[in-house]
Amino acid sequence: MRRQMLLAAALMAAFTAVPAAAYAQGRRDPEAEQRKQQEDAAKKRKQREEWGDVQAPLPQLRNAGPCPFVKSLYDAARYVEFKDNREASANVGWTGEIQGISAGCSYKDDQPIEVTMEVLFEMGKGPQSTGRQKTYRYWIAVTDRNREVIHKESFDLPVTFPEGQDRVYVTEQIGSITIPRAGIAVSGSNFEVLIGFEVTPQMAAFNREGKRFRVNVGQTASAAPNP
Repeated sequence: MRRQMLLAAALMAAFTAVPAAAYAQGRRDPEAEQRKQQEDAAKKRKQREEWGDVQAPLPQLRNAGPCPFVKSLYDAARYVEFKDNREASANVGWTGEIQGISAGCSYKDDQPIEVTMEVLFEMGKGPQSTGRQKTYRYWIAVTDRNREVIHKESFDLPVTFPEGQDRVYVTEQIGSITIPRAGIAVSGSNFEVLIGFEVTPQMAAFNREGKRFRVNVGQTASAAPNP
């Protein structure tokens, strides 16, 4: 299923980070260098327009800088329901896990960063689940890396399990995450894109402790931390 996520440009007004090289040169004026880069980019765009060399962006063009770091949040990467909040394999209802994420981005000059993602989910039916349909809910957040959440959005993911099957794989395509930039010197490395299930505090604690169920032949095992 294709999703879209858009951040308002006003959210990025505070981002004026400059490359590390600018900090290394104590005598340089970072703001002056940023203004010069912006002026140079504007001149190049004006020249292209005057010469009629206006073309659609090509996928093979190199980015102006690195892409945002994209990952699942460990505490919310798995979804495990328990009947009566009792952590036992016999009490498991619906389950889910983020199995893989692939992502890419594109930006140049002072354009916004456009991020695309493809997420592979594995969903499961435990002994306490009823029916064959479950609507999971997950979120995607863009953060000012290592500081705070800039924007967060939630999505429904309805899943139907085929008759007789207790596992389903679902691929979600996130078609467009637009991250405005305060200036040409702000690269994708200033941002992080996180994804996770909407989980209860108990589910988050279960994930944080690394617990998983290991079922032995003929026996039902209780949850145990990963080695």
